[in-house]
Formats: sequence, structure tokens, C-alpha cells
Amino acid sequence: MTLGHFFYIPGVLVLGLVIGYVLGGRAAVAQSADRDERDARKAARRARQAAREGERPGA
Repeated sequence: MTLGHFFYIPGVLVLGLVIGYVLGGRAAVAQSADRDERDARKAARRARQAAREGERPGA
């Protein structure tokens, strides 16, 4: 094993960790945005349903 391996292997390992951390952070932000959008749609759907139920005669 040459001296280059002692620098190359840990360097590639650290590079992989950094790339994984960045991509994982982006995925977490995207998932949070999707969850917020889904919750907003669900709240709007419930509000529309409540408004429709209030308009029904005899309700």
C-alpha cells in the first residue's frame, strides 16, 4: 500500500459523507414541504365539506 492510499481512501470516504449529508438535507426539506402542502389541501377539503354541510336544508 502506498502513501497515496492513506490520503485517497479517507478523502473519498469524507467526500461521500458530505454528499450524503447534503442530499439527505435536501430530501428532508422536500418531504417537509410536501407534508405541509398535503396538510393545507386536507384543511381546505375539510373547510369546503363543512361549508357544504352548513348549506344543506335541514342541517
